[in-house]
Parts: sequence; structure tokens; C-alpha cells
Amino acid sequence: MIDVNALRVVRAIGDEGGFTAAANALGYSQPAVSQLVRRLEQRIGTPLVERHGRSVRLTEAGQVLARHAVTVQAALDTADEEIAAITGLRAGRVRVMAFPSSSASVVPRALADLRARHPGLQVTFSEGEPPQSLAALRSGECDVAVAFTYPGTGAGRDVDDLAGLLTVPLLDDELHVVLPADHPLADQRRIGLDQLRDQPWIAGCPRCRGHLMSLAERDGFTPRVEFETDDYVAVMGLVAEGLGVALVPGLVLRTTTHQAVVTRPLHPTSLRSVLAVTTSDLRRVPAVDALITSLQSASR
Repeated sequence: MIDVNALRVVRAIGDEGGFTAAANALGYSQPAVSQLVRRLEQRIGTPLVERHGRSVRLTEAGQVLARHAVTVQAALDTADEEIAAITGLRAGRVRVMAFPSSSASVVPRALADLRARHPGLQVTFSEGEPPQSLAALRSGECDVAVAFTYPGTGAGRDVDDLAGLLTVPLLDDELHVVLPADHPLADQRRIGLDQLRDQPWIAGCPRCRGHLMSLAERDGFTPRVEFETDDYVAVMGLVAEGLGVALVPGLVLRTTTHQAVVTRPLHPTSLRSVLAVTTSDLRRVPAVDALITSLQSASR
């Protein structure tokens, strides 16, 4: 029933002692001030001003509104300041969820860059594979998901995982074969998947395992997966002990190594696309846009 402009007018009338003076103080016309007061009086059903010749004074109801106008104006001024800080990236919050191998490489560099450029921003980070992170994005639990896709698939098992979302390409991540250092193929520069058809395999996350199966099907065989783990440190350890071979993304090799294994590019080359995923609305939020810019910079 009570709008902010009407509150300002009532307060100004009380402070200035008249419609004309209140209008001058607010930069309104005198008829506009009279109309606002009249409309508010009709809404609340009681007079707000008493006229005494050329001067006016507030009624008891008018004094109540003028008193509360001080509090309302202070709250609005505070909101304006906070919004300006968020828009100017002096404050604000952004929440990111990333898959493990990116959270050990690209994401830390991006967050460091973001902090250096906008130290007032608060960043919340959590880890999750694409199905979890994309679900969190859709439910409003995060603002940016760092995800990946393999050729011909979405970020998870379903091609519709990314439907309706905004994707920003970050990098192409090449897959490598990981072998024990004493493996007969360890001296080759590149290794074809069909050369490993008789080997036991160590498979990673469901999406990575699905891509391995897809590549093997193309080459006419089904991999014999004997161990499954999402922990690439464990993958390296299993390979080092001669328990199997594995496909590992290049991002993993930047942070996870083992002296008893060798890594060779897969032939033909197979890439996964690493993406920053958000929504069209969130991309317009300054803090979200700044984070995506930092992710792009870190990926280069």
C-alpha cells in the first residue's frame, strides 16, 4: 500500500514544512508531490497533512510514516551500496564445482587469478564429476560447473546433460595410455588402442569408462576391465605394479606422476572437451563472468 516515493515525499513535507519546499528538495514538481500525497491518503484511508494557510504540518499518521521513512531510506541506501559493490566486483559471491583433475590444475590457477584481480569476491569451491556438478547448477547450488564432454556425448552419460545451459569452451584435453615402465610397448611414441586388446584394464569414472568402451568397440574388441577407481593416484599405482593399463587425460598427468609408469599419446588422438558451464542469466552476474574469464585465462 505504501510506496517508497510517497514515503520520501511525506518525510520531505515534514522536514521542509510545505508542498513546494518538499518538491524543490526532491526535484519534483509541486503537483506531483500533491498527487503522491493524495493517492497515499486514499490508499491508507486517513489524512497525512493538515493545511494551515500557506503552511502544512503532518498529522499523527503522517508523522508515523515520516519516522519510518528514515529507516526505509537508510535500508535502501545500504542496499544501493551493496549492489554497487557487487556490480563493481568489490564484493559478492560465486560458487564453483569442478571435476577432480581440473580442481588440481586449471581451477587453482583460475581462483588465484580471480583473487588477485578481485580480492573482495568470496569464492566457494566444491568438487564433483559432471553429472553431480550439472545437477547442482540446475538446482541453484552452484553458479559455474567445470565439466567435460567426450565426442558424441554430453557431459555425463546422457547427451541432454547440457540442454538449456550455457557452455564456454576452456581446453581440449588429450588422452594418454599409461603403461608399466617395463611394458613391451613402452618404447613406442604413440600407441593404438587395438594394440592393448588383450591387456587387463583399469577404468576410471563412469564417463571415462564409457568412452574407453566406445573407442574399443570402434576397434572391434571389448576391454577386460579388472579394476575400477576414480582415484588417479591409485590408477598410477595399479599400473606401476603391472596389474593393468589405463587411459588417462592430460590434465591428470600435470599433477599425478609415478616413476614406474610411462605415458604415451593415444593413436589416433582422442580428446575430451573441458567446459565452463553456467546459465544465460548467471553469465550476466559480474562475479560469474569474472570467474569464467579467469578460467579461460588459466586454461590458456
